[in-house]
Amino acid sequence: MDLDDIAAKLGVPVEDVERVHRLAGDGPSAPLPAKADAPAILDRLAVRPDDAAEIMAGWPDPDSPLWTPELRWLLDRSIALVRADLGGYGWLVPGPELPRDRGPAWAHLYVYAYLAMIDVVTAYHREHGIDEAVTWATLADLGRNLAVDRRMNREGWPVMQSWLTLHARGGLYELGRLQHQRSDSTLDLHIPEAGPLSPDAIDASLDEARAFFPRHFPNEHYTEFACGSWLLDPQLQKFLPEDSNIVRFQQRFELEPYVEPEGLDADVEVRRFVFRDLTTPLGELPIRSVLQRAVVEHLTAGGHWYWRRGRFPI
Repeated sequence: MDLDDIAAKLGVPVEDVERVHRLAGDGPSAPLPAKADAPAILDRLAVRPDDAAEIMAGWPDPDSPLWTPELRWLLDRSIALVRADLGGYGWLVPGPELPRDRGPAWAHLYVYAYLAMIDVVTAYHREHGIDEAVTWATLADLGRNLAVDRRMNREGWPVMQSWLTLHARGGLYELGRLQHQRSDSTLDLHIPEAGPLSPDAIDASLDEARAFFPRHFPNEHYTEFACGSWLLDPQLQKFLPEDSNIVRFQQRFELEPYVEPEGLDADVEVRRFVFRDLTTPLGELPIRSVLQRAVVEHLTAGGHWYWRRGRFPI
């Protein structure tokens, strides 16, 4: 197919389509699960019924009129792009951001790519001796992210479609309260929306990781836990009690010197995670916690939040 024509029909920049073509090459794709098996798989991936219904309605059946040739090409090559980096742990964009208001095939194309990778990545987990409970707890982040995207009026997916390629390639594992991302020399910590950030829950997750990675990835040697997040912004200590879970989480880390992150606005990220809202005026955001009040008051006063990175020994 002509790449310029594909880009025009998808309504995306041609350079985004060229990137998919370049990274996927002639690499193998992977088939989706059988449609009859999909509801049970979506349930296991913690996908809510309303999201599951949309995914099933847009299923890429061979005779579906929803799936134009350019959509089928993008799905196939996006799967190949992700599969080509199986075992990778860097940030990976699976394809261009699509206009999601054009129907379920457009809205959930990268969900179908994720589903096609399920058998591939579960086989990768088995090869590394990873317990099935960890596999499915990790992969069920799909349902969590779809639910958050729905709460955000579909504003969150452009980030999430790339984030979820970590799970689909075996680059990240959910161990208790934290998600642990493989890296060159550190285990990078991520904090899913999954309850209080209590010290005991954090300790248990860190202890699990200390045993998990040497057992399942013996050729990889990690010396530190690391985290990059607005949660490590020391300014939060001016607003939160000393014994708050966030402050106690911060105290584990030695902060690196501040570097302005490329392509990331910490004010936007704070709003994304604290309010799950990117567009409501500050004065109209609902205030239900000390943290939410701190975020609004600081931004309203003309302040900014900062994305900080810290680390501590394993």
